[in-house]
Amino acid sequence: MARYSMGNPQLDRTIRDLVAMAGDGENQDLIAELMTTALKLHRDGADRWEIKLFNSALKEMRYSSKVFRSHAGTPKVTIFGSARTPPDHPDYRLACDFARLMWQERGWMVVTGAGPGIMEAGNRGAGREGSFGVNIRLPFEAAPNPYIAESRLINFKYFFTRKLGFVKESHAFAIFPGGFGTMDEAFELLTLIQTGKAPIQPVVLMEAGTSYWSSWQAFVDDRLEQGGMISPADANLFVRAGDAVTAADEICRFYANYHSLRYVDGRLVLRLRHAPTKQQVEQINDEFADILAGGRIEAIGPLQAEIRDGDALDCARLAMWFDRRSLGRLRLLVDRLNSYVYETPGFEGPLPRPHTA
Repeated sequence: MARYSMGNPQLDRTIRDLVAMAGDGENQDLIAELMTTALKLHRDGADRWEIKLFNSALKEMRYSSKVFRSHAGTPKVTIFGSARTPPDHPDYRLACDFARLMWQERGWMVVTGAGPGIMEAGNRGAGREGSFGVNIRLPFEAAPNPYIAESRLINFKYFFTRKLGFVKESHAFAIFPGGFGTMDEAFELLTLIQTGKAPIQPVVLMEAGTSYWSSWQAFVDDRLEQGGMISPADANLFVRAGDAVTAADEICRFYANYHSLRYVDGRLVLRLRHAPTKQQVEQINDEFADILAGGRIEAIGPLQAEIRDGDALDCARLAMWFDRRSLGRLRLLVDRLNSYVYETPGFEGPLPRPHTA
């Protein structure tokens, strides 16, 4: 593959020299490509509005990553929900209890959209030491709630960069009843997981005794699944919970054995904290043969690309030629692997840094 460059040897060399002058690091090639992209925008004659958009988006993503990086070793759950839920509503109290439980007893930090309502409840429950706020600047409902430390408050201009921040930094999601924005977040998150553009993660739909999610699921079942617009297995990508302990257990259980996944030369590699027995490998081959494009699920050691990157080398591994379509069934495979070791709702850290595919 040709080097991504300006096509001008002297200019390309100058870019590489500038990156080297800015500091040492193993990612100088990618930094050079970022600079090349900026210069190509200039050379392409992009108008000022386009350049302002790209410039603001990149600055927002850089700052967000910087804030989260100082807590990269702590797992995080994002809480979505309505900004208009009042403090005396059962959903508000449930969100507050859930966030407090996740931070104080399970060791998970909480990420919210920084606003009022359910977002405020999440930050209030986790407190200033246990939460982040990812705020969007709007002409209304834009002021951050008072339960976020200033050092962990991030302000975004664009919804798309804010959404990337949520997905990139979180290991699990708890979604409470809400309006258009909450539905947008819920469906986009499920779409990203369903298509493999975000890692498989726990998605828990939470409510305090209302029919919000049962009505939503009836629509999904009757209109989407029965209409052939999603597969029946896609319902495995989320669970519903009506209390904080059930939701917390579901999230922690997901990481009882499962660590992360990666594609290497087209083959899916599942990284696990505990190696399955030969009998268990045979069991999952029998149960999940339908998700394979060919071959069998095999126990392997770290592959060369993983060794080169130092990527979760202490984990056990299962490799397969996954069909890349059956993400709902793959979620069930993860559940099966977790069931082999799960006993108590603890957390064995650290988790990998979440990322988009």
